[in-house]
Amino acid sequence: MRLVRVSTRPLRSPAGQSLLPITISRSLSVTSPSRAGKLDVVTEVSRTRNIGIIAHIDAGKTTTTERMLYYSGHTRRIGNVDDGSTVTDFLPAERARGVTIQSAAISFHWPPLPSDDASTQSTKSSDLVPHNINLIDTPGHADFTFEVLRSLRILDGAVCILDGVAGVEAQTEKVWYQAGKYNIPKIIYVNKLDRDGAAFGEIVKQIASRLHTWPAVCQVPWWEGGKSQFIGLGDAIGLRAMKWAEGGDGKSFEVTPVDKLPHSEATFVEEIKKARRALVEILSENDDQMVEKYLEANEDHLAIRSEDVIASLRRCVINPQSNIVPIFAGASFRNMGVQPLLDAVVQLLPSPGEAPDPELNLGGVEGTISRLMNGGMLSATTGSKSKVAKHKRPNIALIQHLEACALAFKVVHDPRRGALVYVRVYSGSITRQSMLFNTNLQISEPAPQLLKMYASDSIQIDAIPAGQIGVIPGLKHARTGDTLISYTGANPRSGPQAPLITLPLRPIEVPPAVFFSSVEPHSLSEEKNVRTSLELLIREDPSLQVTEDEESGQTLLSGMGEFHLEIAIDRLVTDLKAKAAMGKIEIAYRESILQASQPDVYALDREQGGRQGRASCVATVEPLSEDAETPAMDEYGYSVYEDGNRITISIVSPADPSSTLEPWDGELPSHLSIPLIQNALKNGALAALSRGINYTFQLHNTHVLLTLDPRKHIFGTETNPAALSSAARLAAKAALKATALEHGSALMELVMNVTVSVDEASLGAVVNDISSARGGHIMSLDDADVTSGPTVNSTTNELPRIDINKVYAPPDPFGSSQTQQQGIATDSSRQRNITARVPLKEMVGYLKHLRSLTGGRGTFVMGADRFERVVGQREKVLLKELRGF
Repeated sequence: MRLVRVSTRPLRSPAGQSLLPITISRSLSVTSPSRAGKLDVVTEVSRTRNIGIIAHIDAGKTTTTERMLYYSGHTRRIGNVDDGSTVTDFLPAERARGVTIQSAAISFHWPPLPSDDASTQSTKSSDLVPHNINLIDTPGHADFTFEVLRSLRILDGAVCILDGVAGVEAQTEKVWYQAGKYNIPKIIYVNKLDRDGAAFGEIVKQIASRLHTWPAVCQVPWWEGGKSQFIGLGDAIGLRAMKWAEGGDGKSFEVTPVDKLPHSEATFVEEIKKARRALVEILSENDDQMVEKYLEANEDHLAIRSEDVIASLRRCVINPQSNIVPIFAGASFRNMGVQPLLDAVVQLLPSPGEAPDPELNLGGVEGTISRLMNGGMLSATTGSKSKVAKHKRPNIALIQHLEACALAFKVVHDPRRGALVYVRVYSGSITRQSMLFNTNLQISEPAPQLLKMYASDSIQIDAIPAGQIGVIPGLKHARTGDTLISYTGANPRSGPQAPLITLPLRPIEVPPAVFFSSVEPHSLSEEKNVRTSLELLIREDPSLQVTEDEESGQTLLSGMGEFHLEIAIDRLVTDLKAKAAMGKIEIAYRESILQASQPDVYALDREQGGRQGRASCVATVEPLSEDAETPAMDEYGYSVYEDGNRITISIVSPADPSSTLEPWDGELPSHLSIPLIQNALKNGALAALSRGINYTFQLHNTHVLLTLDPRKHIFGTETNPAALSSAARLAAKAALKATALEHGSALMELVMNVTVSVDEASLGAVVNDISSARGGHIMSLDDADVTSGPTVNSTTNELPRIDINKVYAPPDPFGSSQTQQQGIATDSSRQRNITARVPLKEMVGYLKHLRSLTGGRGTFVMGADRFERVVGQREKVLLKELRGF
């Protein structure tokens, strides 16, 4: 297929770099007018890669991204993090601090299009065809975990970048297992091998021991003379060596077959061959086709064609059961190793059509997009015997009118264009001016424009096809996690027919906020503007929460950490121009009841919103046992676990043998349905749990049981969802108040799982500080290397342990033979990991203290474990502090 490039004036990034619009002529045409004119952008799903860059902070994500953009011809010069000239870090706060705060999406082609600067080399295969790469650069700081989570939700593959000196760090493990939750295929890039102390072989074994995956070493570092500086790479797949010139921009490099290398590099040549043998062996254990190729080559590992090795490696990467991850190497800051990494992205990571099918729920039936489109889910829904399913029995013709299904995964406020909603299209194609129905909010909104984003810049397009990522400006209501569908002939007000009207893709989980701070307007006249700005802020970042203290009337902003709140306030004041001040950062505590209550009946009979509302229900509350099993639900039974509490709803069914009243036929008022009643009661219970009786903190470890008998508690048209929700809230509140006043409440604080990485010399001081000064419990002391086990993490404990002795890792240029075998350092700079459980209150401001204890070398990452009751002297101290505010 001939490639076509339409000439147009290049766009400009905020840093002044030329951004070349991207074009590839294939079978599916999408016209996109740029600011200079029209540009035909044509993409094919099989030649698209939606990938993300994930890593610990300071591993070199943005630096690597800048090289990718430069070598693809997307920019004319390489941006620098320290200079604030990068394309993807375009926020003022990002450039001022030198860290990534929000994920940035950008598109380019690899290999470069013929009309772009094609002087850069692609090393794997001469027949590579340009692929459209949608890349998302994610933050590495632990406080911005949600930003990583919502990016992972829509990605098809990921590149995990490791620091060649620090290795597998705590935050790396965290994002690795988060990506595993979505079954995202991954490759690893070991960066910064030009730095002193870089140890590629040691990191390979860390990958096996700490990430619980089999490393498939595809490249080995080339150390000059075997012991000196990093000068290039040995390609175990293609059996060649790649050497970069010192101080160049990295576009050109020498590629030499192993049999052409000089005799002085005999050791390096042998290591490349050894890596190839190990690579074939591990692939043979997971891929039958590689076994056949091995036998066809007369059991000669080196005789297998590189194309066959790539094909086998790709099958293993895409298959989640293989548990294999390819390992690549480089030094991005020195412009070494990025082009081979881009080749690997194109050749090994899946296209949208090969990625795991997104999950969804249709009429209570779990399934996938593919199953929905071929009618399988409709058949399952039709076959259901429940009254609700029969009432909403769908027709297979409904699917034929479903034009597009997409997930909104990010919302950004732009001062010029308003709200920009980032979407990933999973089925069909969203076209300009199409009407989008939000299945979560049950409203329709038009899509007046469609954009393709290049970090902070964009071009207009006519459609966003399946498998692509795009932006819809001007949507007033869409939020992160909303499902958007386009349906032919749908009523703009009522939306498509059931059950498509409630079609939700798997939502994006929002982690709980654990820090909060008050936000005070400078004056009463600024209060409305501050509130509007806060609404924009939390629409952008749902991991932020805004609440109002009922007693003090203060507005409270909650977030994931101190740095998270600091950035949020900075954006509020600097970007959104809100005139407000931030109070002291505080900790979010919880409250828990101690004894069960008696059943409390509440009958609501009052006017609500200009209409008479009548409803009633019975509420009982009790402490939630940690080992309590999920109750078995019969017809009209419903149980949900949310925010640390369980809500169980029982609606008396017509066939309930325990009922003493006259039987009924199961018919409800036409404006009510069982799911609608259950949702209203659940919302009422959640509202009651939002504030405790004795300490005014949110309830935790509480079980609310709501019982509704339609014969006694529903009063015809006077009973609406709002009335049911109010009745449930007031009944549950009365039950909570009765038991809290009689038996008291417990104060609970959040305990964190903390992993601290320090050098050997600082280990004793840090351990003593955690266990003595901060009231923490040390769980384990591990080497941050091959001898260490997994950190204390429920996810890692479920994964199989890798036998390190069976893992191939090339030798590192420094250290004795014993250290090479063990993969550890021998001096006081050896990294150690401390795993502990520490109350969150004691971790406020801990980073500064840790740096003072370790001379600036210590780092830590923490995640919420659970809320635990505060007892003894600590309870008295905390209560005294809280009552003093």
